[in-house]
Amino acid sequence: MPLLEIRNLSVEFKTRGGIVKAVRDVSYSVEDGELLGVVGESGSGKSVGMLAIMGLLASNGRVASGRILFDGEDISPLAPAFAGNPKAYEEKMKSIRGNRIGMIFQDPMTFLNPVLRVGTQLTEGILCHEKCSREEAKNRAISLMKQVGIPSAEERFRQYPFEFSGGMRQRIVIASALACRPRLIIADEPTTALDVTVQAQILDLLRDIAREQNTAIIMITHDLGVVAQLCERVNIMYAGQIVERGTLDEIFYEPHHPYTRGLLQSVCTHGAAGRQGLSSIPGTPPDLLKLNTGCAFMPRCAQAMKICKDYMPVPHAFSTSHCDVCWNDCREAADRVVAAAAAQESEG
Repeated sequence: MPLLEIRNLSVEFKTRGGIVKAVRDVSYSVEDGELLGVVGESGSGKSVGMLAIMGLLASNGRVASGRILFDGEDISPLAPAFAGNPKAYEEKMKSIRGNRIGMIFQDPMTFLNPVLRVGTQLTEGILCHEKCSREEAKNRAISLMKQVGIPSAEERFRQYPFEFSGGMRQRIVIASALACRPRLIIADEPTTALDVTVQAQILDLLRDIAREQNTAIIMITHDLGVVAQLCERVNIMYAGQIVERGTLDEIFYEPHHPYTRGLLQSVCTHGAAGRQGLSSIPGTPPDLLKLNTGCAFMPRCAQAMKICKDYMPVPHAFSTSHCDVCWNDCREAADRVVAAAAAQESEG
């Protein structure tokens, strides 16, 4: 049984302009100790999907459909156990957040309280979920600070967030995520604001945590370099959907979806022939209020066909671990859809 299983998850937001479908029919699973990367441009639905798992959607957002199974238990707000009882759902999520599921946010200063000492913040998190004395919680907090590589932890326990560097603040956030020994950690762009040296240190730390504690990690990022260093499997997201999924090698060396190939071609590489030019994906991400009925990537795709505009592609599997959603990879199915549409039109 997977540690986390997402089944047909859809998330939408009510706005003045209409309903924004930020996540659309997403399904995937995560095993114990697995390192999964979720990649896509800004606005692709990466972070919204994770916030839905944690029960942290904005007040105008809601899970429209789907199931979220954690350790076999449905923790979706739509689960029968919470039907008509949002208070029960929130109480359940309070017992899970920071306890069985930890989260590492992009900017430590939006997570850490600037007027509280870091030791106080770590200690309070432990006391919230575990039955122990304040002294025991303090000792565990200091131990966590040492575990994530903060020197002189006993002295720095009493310092404020502004007294730490950006990399050290991110280590404090990781220590907080580890405080109650979670089985799953969701890391939302945890290395974006860090220089490359500190970024490598943070990625090494996360890899060690996964290996030593058998903790699963979902890494949300737009940086394919981060994915290459850390992850074992990758989900590529575009306009709220997973358009391709596979192992790290399958995604990097055998990409199929035009969007995946576009992302990889936009990465700067230095080969034996010297510096190569960068390639960009033409156009911009779609307006989620004005999506067509077919493939959302169609307006930007050099391989788009007529069917792509009107009909949603069906998944096509290349192996048990690798699949994408593109009409170019399932031409027979595309031909059947076109033929059926033509027959229906002639009958009409």
